[in-house]
Amino acid sequence: MRIVVLAGGIGGARFLRGLKQAAPDADITVIGNTGDDIHLFGLKICPDLDTVMYTLGGGINEEQGWGRTDETFAVKSELAEYGVGPEWFGLGDRDFATHIVRTQMLGAGYPLSAVTEALCARWQPGVRLLPMSDDRVETHVAVDVDGERKAVHFQEYWVRMRASVEARAVVPVGAEQAKPAPGVLEAIGSADIVLFPPSNPVVSIGTILAVPGIREAIADAGVPVVGLSPIVGDAPVRGMADKVLAAIGVEATATAVAQHYGSGLLDGWLVDTVDAAAVPDIESAGIRARAVPLMMTDLDASAAMAREALTLAGEVRA
Repeated sequence: MRIVVLAGGIGGARFLRGLKQAAPDADITVIGNTGDDIHLFGLKICPDLDTVMYTLGGGINEEQGWGRTDETFAVKSELAEYGVGPEWFGLGDRDFATHIVRTQMLGAGYPLSAVTEALCARWQPGVRLLPMSDDRVETHVAVDVDGERKAVHFQEYWVRMRASVEARAVVPVGAEQAKPAPGVLEAIGSADIVLFPPSNPVVSIGTILAVPGIREAIADAGVPVVGLSPIVGDAPVRGMADKVLAAIGVEATATAVAQHYGSGLLDGWLVDTVDAAAVPDIESAGIRARAVPLMMTDLDASAAMAREALTLAGEVRA
């Protein structure tokens, strides 16, 4: 069984860990969001790709869900002593090494997809991890600050501002000119199932779908496309997805997110049991729906969610 998964950060990575347990013999290709990528300290940082790589490779800080385990911050401290910022973006010493290697390889002319493959050779995540594009795409958020509208990088909005300011618009800068990375369209074209994990539908999965050709390839693949709602009980399971959903005019409900993806793209949609009443409305929109537990409290719970997604995909195919 060949499975393609579109993945953002923590939610996507933890779901993938469950999927590997649920389908140990599956050939899994992960198309990772690179809209969160940012250049800091002269380095190319790919938070979502690294979160997937570290989580599946056994190096993630489990409590945070991002960054490395047993991390130290000597370099960050030294940079602060020199007055070099930004201080709001915390990179640990172990994490710095990954970004240094990535930046050196990019500087030597290797595309991001080849660099990601090289980094994964160390971590052995057990999946094929592909960036959505080798081209530079950065998600920016329009906000009003002191009566003036300006655009800030998504990382600044999410990490420094903690989404405390209303998002007026979300723009994946460069996406329209980007091309899918090598292997992305081929993986979708040969897949048996495509899954949307409970990642942010706007700045994670939405950014991947903004790269020309990817949405179309999924819609035309002729295989079940099943998603899991990141909204439980009208609130994000993790993070502040409601803030960016509001910016694109979508309510923070399991039903609204399913309708946002649309029946032209999505065949099946899992909602949490607390949102079971939403199933009829989702199915009236032409999307097969089911209510199951969607809280990834541990690996077994994540694996159970993955099995439900695969079961629903089988029903859709039938």
